[in-house]
Amino acid sequence: MTMSKITRRLLLALLVASVVLPAAAMAADNTPIDIGKYTEPIKLACVGDSITAGVGAGRGRSWPDQVRGMLGEKWNVKNFGVSAKTLMNSGDGPYQKVGAFKAAKDFAPDVVVIMLGTNDTKPQNWRYFKKDFEADYKDMVKQFAETPGKPRIFICYPPYVAKNGNWGINDPNVLEEIPVITKVAKDMNLGIIDVHTPLKGKDSLLPDNVHPNAEGAKVLAATVLKALTGKAAPTEAPKE
Repeated sequence: MTMSKITRRLLLALLVASVVLPAAAMAADNTPIDIGKYTEPIKLACVGDSITAGVGAGRGRSWPDQVRGMLGEKWNVKNFGVSAKTLMNSGDGPYQKVGAFKAAKDFAPDVVVIMLGTNDTKPQNWRYFKKDFEADYKDMVKQFAETPGKPRIFICYPPYVAKNGNWGINDPNVLEEIPVITKVAKDMNLGIIDVHTPLKGKDSLLPDNVHPNAEGAKVLAATVLKALTGKAAPTEAPKE
Protein backbone atom coordinates (compact mmCIF):
# COMPACT_ATOMS: atom_id res chain seq x y z
CA MET A 1 0.00 0.00 0.00
CA THR A 2 1.42 3.38 -1.01
CA MET A 3 1.90 6.23 1.43
CA SER A 4 -0.73 8.29 -0.42
CA LYS A 5 -3.35 5.52 0.07
CA ILE A 6 -2.50 5.25 3.75
CA THR A 7 -2.80 9.01 4.10
CA ARG A 8 -6.17 9.03 2.33
CA ARG A 9 -7.49 6.27 4.61
CA LEU A 10 -6.29 8.09 7.71
CA LEU A 11 -7.94 11.28 6.56
CA LEU A 12 -11.19 9.40 5.84
CA ALA A 13 -11.11 7.80 9.30
CA LEU A 14 -10.56 11.19 10.94
CA LEU A 15 -13.40 12.68 8.92
CA VAL A 16 -15.78 9.90 9.98
CA ALA A 17 -14.73 10.29 13.61
CA SER A 18 -15.27 14.03 13.46
CA VAL A 19 -18.88 13.42 12.41
CA VAL A 20 -19.75 10.37 14.51
CA LEU A 21 -18.21 11.37 17.85
CA PRO A 22 -19.99 14.74 18.25
CA ALA A 23 -23.26 13.09 17.20
CA ALA A 24 -22.78 10.43 19.87
CA ALA A 25 -21.95 13.03 22.48
CA MET A 26 -25.08 15.03 21.66
CA ALA A 27 -27.55 12.39 22.76
CA ALA A 28 -29.87 11.92 25.69
CA ASP A 29 -28.76 9.36 28.26
CA ASN A 30 -31.82 7.26 29.01
CA THR A 31 -30.03 4.30 30.56
CA PRO A 32 -31.57 3.24 33.90
CA ILE A 33 -29.75 3.82 37.16
CA ASP A 34 -27.31 1.06 38.07
CA ILE A 35 -28.33 0.39 41.68
CA GLY A 36 -25.31 -1.84 42.17
CA LYS A 37 -22.98 1.17 42.06
CA TYR A 38 -24.40 2.55 45.31
CA THR A 39 -23.63 1.27 48.79
CA GLU A 40 -25.98 3.73 50.52
CA PRO A 41 -29.62 4.46 49.67
CA ILE A 42 -29.75 6.40 46.42
CA LYS A 43 -30.70 10.01 47.08
CA LEU A 44 -33.39 11.14 44.63
CA ALA A 45 -34.36 14.83 44.48
CA CYS A 46 -37.78 15.47 42.92
CA VAL A 47 -37.79 19.06 41.68
CA GLY A 48 -40.95 20.70 40.41
CA ASP A 49 -44.03 22.84 40.90
CA SER A 50 -47.46 22.18 42.44
CA ILE A 51 -47.83 18.94 40.47
CA THR A 52 -44.72 17.62 42.20
CA ALA A 53 -45.80 19.14 45.53
CA GLY A 54 -48.97 17.05 45.25
CA VAL A 55 -51.71 19.63 44.75
CA GLY A 56 -54.80 17.75 43.61
CA ALA A 57 -53.44 14.33 44.55
CA GLY A 58 -54.11 14.49 48.27
CA ARG A 59 -51.84 14.22 51.26
CA GLY A 60 -49.21 11.53 50.83
CA ARG A 61 -50.27 10.79 47.24
CA SER A 62 -48.01 13.08 45.21
CA TRP A 63 -45.99 11.39 42.49
CA PRO A 64 -42.79 11.57 44.63
CA ASP A 65 -44.68 9.92 47.51
CA GLN A 66 -45.89 7.17 45.23
CA VAL A 67 -42.58 6.61 43.47
CA ARG A 68 -40.93 6.36 46.91
CA GLY A 69 -43.15 3.40 47.67
CA MET A 70 -42.43 1.84 44.28
CA LEU A 71 -38.65 2.24 44.54
CA GLY A 72 -38.33 0.78 48.02
CA GLU A 73 -35.74 1.01 50.77
CA LYS A 74 -32.72 1.30 48.46
CA TRP A 75 -33.80 4.84 47.64
CA ASN A 76 -34.04 8.02 49.72
CA VAL A 77 -36.65 10.14 47.94
CA LYS A 78 -37.24 13.79 48.83
CA ASN A 79 -39.90 16.09 47.41
CA PHE A 80 -38.76 19.62 46.57
CA GLY A 81 -41.91 20.67 44.73
CA VAL A 82 -43.14 24.25 45.22
CA SER A 83 -46.45 25.53 43.89
CA ALA A 84 -46.67 28.12 41.11
CA LYS A 85 -42.96 28.02 40.25
CA THR A 86 -41.45 28.46 36.81
CA LEU A 87 -38.33 27.05 35.23
CA MET A 88 -37.54 30.42 33.71
CA ASN A 89 -35.80 32.96 35.92
CA SER A 90 -37.72 35.65 34.04
CA GLY A 91 -41.05 34.00 34.86
CA ASP A 92 -43.53 35.14 37.49
CA GLY A 93 -42.32 32.62 40.08
CA PRO A 94 -38.74 31.43 39.44
CA TYR A 95 -37.91 28.13 41.11
CA GLN A 96 -34.28 29.15 41.46
CA LYS A 97 -35.30 31.98 43.79
CA VAL A 98 -37.01 29.81 46.43
CA GLY A 99 -35.42 27.98 49.32
CA ALA A 100 -36.35 24.59 47.93
CA PHE A 101 -33.79 25.01 45.14
CA LYS A 102 -30.95 25.47 47.61
CA ALA A 103 -32.33 22.66 49.78
CA ALA A 104 -32.39 20.32 46.79
CA LYS A 105 -28.76 21.11 46.01
CA ASP A 106 -27.72 20.82 49.65
CA PHE A 107 -29.32 17.36 49.69
CA ALA A 108 -26.37 16.35 47.45
CA PRO A 109 -28.57 14.02 45.39
CA ASP A 110 -27.36 11.04 43.39
CA VAL A 111 -30.28 11.43 41.00
CA VAL A 112 -32.37 14.48 40.11
CA VAL A 113 -35.74 14.47 38.35
CA ILE A 114 -36.86 17.91 37.18
CA MET A 115 -40.54 18.34 36.28
CA LEU A 116 -40.94 22.06 35.58
CA GLY A 117 -42.39 24.09 32.73
CA THR A 118 -46.11 23.95 33.41
CA ASN A 119 -46.32 27.46 34.89
CA ASP A 120 -44.01 28.77 32.17
CA THR A 121 -46.84 28.19 29.68
CA LYS A 122 -48.89 31.03 31.15
CA PRO A 123 -49.18 33.83 28.56
CA GLN A 124 -47.37 36.37 30.73
CA ASN A 125 -44.41 34.01 30.87
CA TRP A 126 -44.21 32.14 27.58
CA ARG A 127 -45.26 34.98 25.29
CA TYR A 128 -42.55 37.33 26.50
CA PHE A 129 -39.75 35.15 27.86
CA LYS A 130 -39.74 31.82 26.00
CA LYS A 131 -36.39 32.77 24.51
CA ASP A 132 -34.94 32.28 28.01
CA PHE A 133 -36.29 28.75 28.50
CA GLU A 134 -33.37 26.81 27.07
CA ALA A 135 -30.63 28.85 28.73
CA ASP A 136 -32.36 28.83 32.11
CA TYR A 137 -32.92 25.08 31.91
CA LYS A 138 -29.24 24.52 31.17
CA ASP A 139 -28.29 26.82 34.02
CA MET A 140 -30.40 24.85 36.50
CA VAL A 141 -29.00 21.54 35.27
CA LYS A 142 -25.45 22.87 35.51
CA GLN A 143 -25.98 23.87 39.13
CA PHE A 144 -27.27 20.42 40.04
CA ALA A 145 -24.45 18.76 38.09
CA GLU A 146 -21.91 20.63 40.22
CA THR A 147 -23.29 19.34 43.55
CA PRO A 148 -21.14 16.83 45.50
CA GLY A 149 -23.12 13.77 44.41
CA LYS A 150 -22.44 14.49 40.71
CA PRO A 151 -25.97 13.27 40.03
CA ARG A 152 -27.59 11.66 37.05
CA ILE A 153 -30.18 14.18 35.90
CA PHE A 154 -33.48 13.40 34.20
CA ILE A 155 -35.64 16.19 32.80
CA CYS A 156 -39.34 15.71 32.13
CA TYR A 157 -41.68 16.90 29.46
CA PRO A 158 -44.37 18.77 31.42
CA PRO A 159 -47.54 16.76 32.08
CA TYR A 160 -50.45 17.00 29.68
CA VAL A 161 -52.88 19.88 30.27
CA ALA A 162 -56.50 18.94 29.63
CA LYS A 163 -59.04 20.87 27.55
CA ASN A 164 -58.43 24.65 27.70
CA GLY A 165 -56.26 24.39 30.78
CA ASN A 166 -56.60 26.73 33.77
CA TRP A 167 -54.95 29.85 35.21
CA GLY A 168 -53.43 30.51 31.78
CA ILE A 169 -51.65 27.15 31.81
CA ASN A 170 -52.21 25.46 28.46
CA ASP A 171 -51.12 22.43 26.45
CA PRO A 172 -50.22 24.20 23.18
CA ASN A 173 -47.38 25.98 24.95
CA VAL A 174 -46.35 22.72 26.64
CA LEU A 175 -46.00 21.27 23.14
CA GLU A 176 -43.72 24.19 22.24
CA GLU A 177 -41.55 23.44 25.26
CA ILE A 178 -41.05 19.76 24.46
CA PRO A 179 -38.55 20.13 21.58
CA VAL A 180 -36.56 22.64 23.65
CA ILE A 181 -36.40 20.16 26.54
CA THR A 182 -35.31 17.45 24.10
CA LYS A 183 -32.52 19.70 22.84
CA VAL A 184 -31.34 20.46 26.38
CA ALA A 185 -31.23 16.74 27.18
CA LYS A 186 -29.26 15.93 24.04
CA ASP A 187 -26.86 18.84 24.45
CA MET A 188 -26.14 17.94 28.08
CA ASN A 189 -26.41 14.14 27.89
CA LEU A 190 -29.38 13.96 30.27
CA GLY A 191 -32.22 11.52 30.64
CA ILE A 192 -35.64 12.44 29.24
CA ILE A 193 -38.88 11.35 30.92
CA ASP A 194 -42.05 11.76 28.89
CA VAL A 195 -44.80 12.30 31.45
CA HIS A 196 -46.92 14.15 28.88
CA THR A 197 -47.97 11.23 26.71
CA PRO A 198 -49.16 8.89 29.51
CA LEU A 199 -51.77 11.43 30.67
CA LYS A 200 -52.82 12.66 27.25
CA GLY A 201 -56.53 12.13 26.70
CA LYS A 202 -57.09 10.95 30.27
CA ASP A 203 -58.89 14.13 31.23
CA SER A 204 -60.74 12.48 34.11
CA LEU A 205 -57.39 12.21 35.95
CA LEU A 206 -57.03 16.00 35.79
CA PRO A 207 -60.13 17.39 37.58
CA ASP A 208 -59.02 21.02 37.25
CA ASN A 209 -57.35 20.36 33.84
CA VAL A 210 -53.85 20.86 35.31
CA HIS A 211 -53.27 18.92 38.55
CA PRO A 212 -53.44 15.12 38.43
CA ASN A 213 -55.54 13.44 41.08
CA ALA A 214 -54.08 10.53 43.08
CA GLU A 215 -54.58 8.14 40.18
CA GLY A 216 -53.01 10.61 37.76
CA ALA A 217 -50.05 11.09 40.11
CA LYS A 218 -49.68 7.31 40.14
CA VAL A 219 -49.33 7.40 36.36
CA LEU A 220 -46.55 9.98 36.70
CA ALA A 221 -44.84 7.93 39.41
CA ALA A 222 -44.95 4.77 37.30
CA THR A 223 -43.47 6.66 34.34
CA VAL A 224 -40.63 8.05 36.46
CA LEU A 225 -40.03 4.60 37.96
CA LYS A 226 -39.71 3.07 34.49
CA ALA A 227 -37.18 5.71 33.44
CA LEU A 228 -35.06 5.33 36.57
CA THR A 229 -35.07 1.55 36.87
CA GLY A 230 -36.22 0.15 33.55
CA LYS A 231 -38.95 -1.70 35.44
CA ALA A 232 -42.71 -1.34 35.31
CA ALA A 233 -44.64 -0.41 38.43
CA PRO A 234 -45.87 -3.39 40.45
CA THR A 235 -49.47 -4.30 39.81
CA GLU A 236 -51.90 -4.37 42.69
CA ALA A 237 -53.29 -7.70 43.74
CA PRO A 238 -56.98 -8.06 42.83
CA LYS A 239 -59.36 -7.40 45.68
CA GLU A 240 -61.37 -10.37 46.85
